[in-house]
Amino acid sequence: MENVDAIVIGAGFGGLGAALTLAERGARVVLMEALTYPGGCASTFTKHGHRFEAGATLFGGFDEGQLFARWITRHGLDVRLDRLDPVISFRAPGLAIDVPPDRAALVDRFCALPDAPAPAIRAFFAEQARVADALWPAFDDPGLLPPFAPGALTAHTLRLPALAGLVRHLGRPLSVMLARHGLLGFRPLVAWLDAMCQITVQVGVREAESPLALAAIDFCFRGTRHVHGGIGRLAEAMTGAVQTLGGSVRFACRAKGLARDGDAWVVDGRDGGVRAPIVVANLLPQAISGLLGASVPRLDALAARVADGWSAAMLYLVVDPDAPALPGPHHLELVQDLERPFLDGNHLFCSVGGRDEAASEGAVTTGRTVTVSTHFPVSRIRGASSEEQAAAVATVQDHMLTGLRALAPDLAAGVRETFPASPRTFARFTRRPEGLVGGIPRRAGLHHYRDLWPSAVLPGLWMVGDSVFPGQSTLATAIGGIKVAEAALAAR
Repeated sequence: MENVDAIVIGAGFGGLGAALTLAERGARVVLMEALTYPGGCASTFTKHGHRFEAGATLFGGFDEGQLFARWITRHGLDVRLDRLDPVISFRAPGLAIDVPPDRAALVDRFCALPDAPAPAIRAFFAEQARVADALWPAFDDPGLLPPFAPGALTAHTLRLPALAGLVRHLGRPLSVMLARHGLLGFRPLVAWLDAMCQITVQVGVREAESPLALAAIDFCFRGTRHVHGGIGRLAEAMTGAVQTLGGSVRFACRAKGLARDGDAWVVDGRDGGVRAPIVVANLLPQAISGLLGASVPRLDALAARVADGWSAAMLYLVVDPDAPALPGPHHLELVQDLERPFLDGNHLFCSVGGRDEAASEGAVTTGRTVTVSTHFPVSRIRGASSEEQAAAVATVQDHMLTGLRALAPDLAAGVRETFPASPRTFARFTRRPEGLVGGIPRRAGLHHYRDLWPSAVLPGLWMVGDSVFPGQSTLATAIGGIKVAEAALAAR
């Protein structure tokens, strides 16, 4: 049996962050991935010669000094980054807002809308900026998160006045702050905030935990970039860095079992068992329980919260490369009816590849790729027959196409091929039970602050990903991977 220092199960960005950190610190690492490529839910796959983002989403952390930028520089990662301006084009009936990579410019655009209460809008965003500025340094410098790097406690002491300002928001939904500023009736702002919260903290303003939502709103202004060729290029480059540092990366290597062996763990993989004192699982809690073949109270509690979340209905489109749209990569956020819940095709997030990323056959460019997603409640099809599940998803996908035609007609008119995907697709290709994606919805409550310090699920067994702190996004899960790797090494 092969013996190593650490095994990482799953090459999503949480697993990649953990594997790279462990390898940087000299550990002998085996990274096992069930798919033939890395990235997990934030991967790029190829179909009929076209590269699609697995999920329509934004990617941040690429500004100078931020995590991904530091990794790119430190390891010489071969990744090209494209700036986004606008970061998002938000569209709803009678409303169009292009979100620039600058908060002040966005505030000016909201204030310029008809009947906009400009002083209240400016006051709201001033308070939002104070909350975001208090929380984002921990994402720019993971040493400020537990386990703390030297000097972190001193840095936090100096920031106490800013952190104290968070107290009034703790445990409250974002709508409370909007009401305090008299803005709940200003539909354009509330609609955009609802849409941003839905794609970041997974719920709207009337449910979202205020500090987390206020920080997430800043995502557009914090190093958001498009990775040329898809986010999978970054995942592939990080995989190469792990290998350069001596780590072993094994694709098409699904973990089939996890068992305790003395003071270590044995993971049963494609080529037999691998033994290590540290295992980091970049999996949903349900999947870890399945590998253990046993019930663990902490995993069971997390699994129940994850199961109350979302999957996605998807459309992968190939569109005319010369369709009248922005030439570079861009994102569209579309809402068909502002009075209905932002799910089931009513709310769409679309990631559009650049013209220079389009597939080609010889000298002929064959099409740009578009990934379109909408939140889909798994509870609706849980326990339903395959036929009932397919019918429910197809209804949502038809509604998605209706939304594209109404709110992005130029894009919709250029569609050449359509590849639909469902929660069952996600379950098959990401190995996530029920196709659950996006992590735990961040509904208002103090429970979000209980598990800020990484802790082992069982001795030597750790968990990373979007179901544990610090939560959703490639950046957050990668930071989680760093902190778990550091905590696991310290525990040894």
